[in-house]
Amino acid sequence: MGGIRSAGAARTRRGISGAGKSTLARALGRRLGLPYHEVDALHFGGPGWAVSETYVADMQRIAATGLWVLDSSGPAAVRDLLWARADTVVWLDHRRSVVMRRVLLRSLRRSLSRERLFNGNREAWREWLRSDHPAWWAWSRYADRRAEIGGLAADPRFAPLRVVRLRTPAEADTWLRTRRAG
Repeated sequence: MGGIRSAGAARTRRGISGAGKSTLARALGRRLGLPYHEVDALHFGGPGWAVSETYVADMQRIAATGLWVLDSSGPAAVRDLLWARADTVVWLDHRRSVVMRRVLLRSLRRSLSRERLFNGNREAWREWLRSDHPAWWAWSRYADRRAEIGGLAADPRFAPLRVVRLRTPAEADTWLRTRRAG
């Protein structure tokens, strides 16, 4: 990313499903005048939650621009690339109770309303029984994700990266209000 790294332009959000990553990233992109990209929309490129064949190439292209806000650093296939190219990682490290309330309410709303998500996908009731449903995933992977993100934040490869760890929704709101373009 070269000189753009010091300009504070490339940002990625980290945290478990339901932490508020997309909401914060979208708002941060607007506030800073940077393009926001929804990682799940890029990752799940087709109906039936099919993984996009161009996902890695799409993420490489976005990362190469140096000007982006992502709502996640995505699956392992691109994680190191994004951490190496970002200048800031915002870690939404909310309590499990906050995350679970949010992810359950969001999934319930999406299932009831049949809300269209990226690429025509929808959350369906039958998916609530699957281990990869966002609610089950958030519950079962909560501790692992926290440890993973903490490990990446301490990894010497990413030492130049600024990691902002926000432990409550109020802390995240306050942090967002203080961000300025430029």
